[in-house]
Amino acid sequence: MRPQSHFRRILGEEPGSQLVEFAVTLPLLVVFVVGIFDFSGAFTIKQKLTNAARDAARVAAADPASDIPSSSLPASVTDAYQDIINYFAANQMNNCGMTASSGVLTPPTTWNFSASGSGCPGTGLTIIINRGYYFPENSTSVTPSVTCQPPNPGSQTAVIATCVSIQYAYAWRFGNVASLLGSTVALPSTLSVTAVAMNEN
Repeated sequence: MRPQSHFRRILGEEPGSQLVEFAVTLPLLVVFVVGIFDFSGAFTIKQKLTNAARDAARVAAADPASDIPSSSLPASVTDAYQDIINYFAANQMNNCGMTASSGVLTPPTTWNFSASGSGCPGTGLTIIINRGYYFPENSTSVTPSVTCQPPNPGSQTAVIATCVSIQYAYAWRFGNVASLLGSTVALPSTLSVTAVAMNEN
């Protein structure tokens, strides 16, 4: 065999092998890139939701508690709700077309707001504000539930506080891309945060 034809044969096979390598690595590359963007996006939104819930809990907790319980929307709940909606607008987040009139009272002190319009995925946005949340006085690590239902203080003195919970639907793209590799991924359909602030008045 002549050296020229041998080199020509090797050079002719190299582009074919590169194409095969590219075809094998492309799905992995796509999964990694989409995963990075998807999870970083979810983390950023969760941080924004946490900030909004904390601010709203502090705003409501600073208001007088004399307007609760009430069958009409109390001023303290309105202040907390409006704080969240303003935060969403300032951070260019979709509030799913939510309005204050969508608030529903769960007696005696919990207000639930929900909306799923304006292009929001899945269940949309849910805001829960409980102005009569309480927790045991000596508890150092209170983890409120996403429904803002207070734990049983038992024999301890109950500390009255405000609990704010935000549940925000998030449309993951990672699961669809992971199917390229033949795997299925179950991810939560909502990002949930909860914040509690002790009532000042």
